[in-house]
Amino acid sequence: MSFENFINQLKEKASELKTEALKFKNKDFLNAAMAGSALIALADGSISAEEKQKMIRFIETNDALSVFTTSDVIKAFQDFVGQLEFDTDIGEAKAYQALGKMKSNNDAARLLLRMIIAIASSDGNFDSSEKRVATKIARELGLNPAEFELA
Repeated sequence: MSFENFINQLKEKASELKTEALKFKNKDFLNAAMAGSALIALADGSISAEEKQKMIRFIETNDALSVFTTSDVIKAFQDFVGQLEFDTDIGEAKAYQALGKMKSNNDAARLLLRMIIAIASSDGNFDSSEKRVATKIARELGLNPAEFELA
């Protein structure tokens, strides 16, 4: 093996480690985003294609989450949806627990709430049940719902 090949392999391994480190660092944010997405998408009783597409677009364009594959994102979302559908109380508890991990990071919390509101509005109807869930999410994140025209 030449020295150049050795250096290239080292660079490749370093890049892989950086990607894995970023995934680990942002896993809580991904889980919070998917928990909030599942809660808001199910708030009106059904998950529309527009809501799913808006969520995927957000993940793909967010720097902190772009290290995750679309299949990682879909799996995390489906896990939260499955928990909510199987047992609403336990599913909600797990979803709000994931959201609560972002409470100490005001910038992340605000970004999450904006994403959640955008997902809820993506089907052209931000109804009262979705507003109630968004308000509860805002409070879980330590944010004032009135700042986001929720109260």
